[in-house]
Amino acid sequence: MNVLSKYLLVSLVAMVAFVGCKDNNESRPRQEDNLTIKDSLHKTIDTGKAVNVPHNEESIFPDIDISPMDMSYFPSTYPQLKMANPKLKPPVMRVIYSRPHLQGRKLFEGIIKYGQIWRLGANEATELDVFQPVIVGDKKIPAGRYTLYAIPKAGYWTIAINTDLDLWGLKPDVAQDVVRVQIPVAYYNPIMEYFAMVFEKTNTGANLIMAWDDVVAKLPIKI
Repeated sequence: MNVLSKYLLVSLVAMVAFVGCKDNNESRPRQEDNLTIKDSLHKTIDTGKAVNVPHNEESIFPDIDISPMDMSYFPSTYPQLKMANPKLKPPVMRVIYSRPHLQGRKLFEGIIKYGQIWRLGANEATELDVFQPVIVGDKKIPAGRYTLYAIPKAGYWTIAINTDLDLWGLKPDVAQDVVRVQIPVAYYNPIMEYFAMVFEKTNTGANLIMAWDDVVAKLPIKI
């Protein structure tokens, strides 16, 4: 290869590399384009406090909630079973709730008031989804979406299953109760900092266990 050919080859390689770098650099939006995106997101869409962003502007993204949302299934291993078998039929039921924690407060009278409605969690109303008919108390509950709330009293809680959906949970429409049952509570259990709800398998179906502080309550559900 003569000198001229070598020169042309090197020039061609350099040109290809330059074009590739130029394309890579232009694959991301320019800094000034980001300003337009940021300006379009300057208002908060939640009722909570806005997140601080540079230049003291507000963001649509809310602060991290100190009461995280959680979900429990029956059977409890359903998510793993579903990953192993995508065609698996729906679970029997699941509960969706937010998990408040004590933060040094007393549970009763400090957080929960005896005789008053409690949404069994924080934030949105706690939701019970049943994917097949179940029995609570002596009442057959058809498959569907429901909300749960409790009226705690010393020694027992009244648990209500309700059809009033998509609400904050502080003032459920009690006229839409499907069933109310009284369940005993046990005290002096190991302390639970965060409120927790899980399903426990039984001979007739499952118990929905509700635990917080040293209190444990169980709602029997027949399948």
